Amino acid sequence: MSTSPSRFSLAPHELWRGIRSNARSDVLGGSLLLVATVAALILANSPAAPWYESIRDFTFGIPELHLELSIGAWAADGLLAIFFFVVGLELKEEFVTGRLRDPRQAALPIAAAVGGVAVPALIFVIINANSGADALRGWAIPTATDIAFAVAVIAVVGKFLPPALRVFLLTLAIIDDLIAITIIATFYTETISFPWLALALLPLAGFALLVQKGVRAWWILLPLAIAVWVCIHAAGVHATVAGVLLGFVVPVAPTERARVRAGSDESGEPLYDGMAPHFADRWGVVATLFAVPIFAFFAAGVTIGGVDGLRSALADPITIGIIVGLVAGKPIGILATTFLLSRLPALRLDETLRWPDLVGMSFVAGIGFTVSLLVGELAYGSSSVADEHVKIGVLLGSFLAAVIGGMILARRNARARRAQLVG
Repeated sequence: MSTSPSRFSLAPHELWRGIRSNARSDVLGGSLLLVATVAALILANSPAAPWYESIRDFTFGIPELHLELSIGAWAADGLLAIFFFVVGLELKEEFVTGRLRDPRQAALPIAAAVGGVAVPALIFVIINANSGADALRGWAIPTATDIAFAVAVIAVVGKFLPPALRVFLLTLAIIDDLIAITIIATFYTETISFPWLALALLPLAGFALLVQKGVRAWWILLPLAIAVWVCIHAAGVHATVAGVLLGFVVPVAPTERARVRAGSDESGEPLYDGMAPHFADRWGVVATLFAVPIFAFFAAGVTIGGVDGLRSALADPITIGIIVGLVAGKPIGILATTFLLSRLPALRLDETLRWPDLVGMSFVAGIGFTVSLLVGELAYGSSSVADEHVKIGVLLGSFLAAVIGGMILARRNARARRAQLVG
């Protein structure tokens, strides 16, 4: 199906190519995550639980390369690397040619992201201060924002809200991902094998050289990407970091050697994309429709154990810290930081944004899910009691944040729709 030239001029590749920029794709990505999560919860709490657990815990791989993993671990370490590859592409694109290139324009959402990480972490630490050092390992769990779910909520309830609100959320979530990547690499890597880490530089350099020359053939690039992933994993660093590194070496701006034809302008002149937006479009679909839902399916399957199990989880400070961090910490951190910095003359909000819109968006940013579940596994170990409580906390906290934020934005959207009809 061809696309008219005007479409390329009106809708160039801008922020989140992996999720796509139209409401249908946002809703689809979030819907798949929701379906995968519900399916996992149903299976884990039904007579089919042994079957589900046997699949999730089935182990295979190459022990010599430290790759004898369960299917659940393959999903967390392998498939999520695709998601973080797209994140790396988006991050680089935003810093090179996007909204993050202008410090004044990016300052508020960047600061909001930092506040939205710091306050939930602080709340978790305060609630778990008397629970011991092991419990405190989960301080980073409530700091993440799930882009797919958050954008899906705005796509469903915010059709008539200012476009700047979605841009603010996307910029905030992108920086949030960068912080999450840094946290994973810094605080959840216990021992590092520097020989393996040095060895990873060879396929990474080969990948970088080829994409700089405009090579797009998957059968050439994919083996190099897998080699980087294997070396990073064997080095003891979480393998999703490999995805980010690969994304960072892909050139953003089109050049004579590295460019992809993207159509023509109104005068018939060819338009070109860089390699980063091209790969983000292609692999973003894989991440959104395949990698992240499968990870969610194997990560969200917590055995609640009925009312008694839920009561036990809610009595755990770890669970409470996660829920309060996501539902209260996120909006407090985002709104307080945005309010304080927006008082500065040089840093002002987009004139179309209103504070009630930002309140709703800040609650939506409390949907942690994907990265929160990943950090929980890294903090406490897969299938541990603490990890089970982490899953309950993440699911409940994300659900409450989505409902509260969705209700606020739905009311704002209805008001904006009425105003538009009257106008």
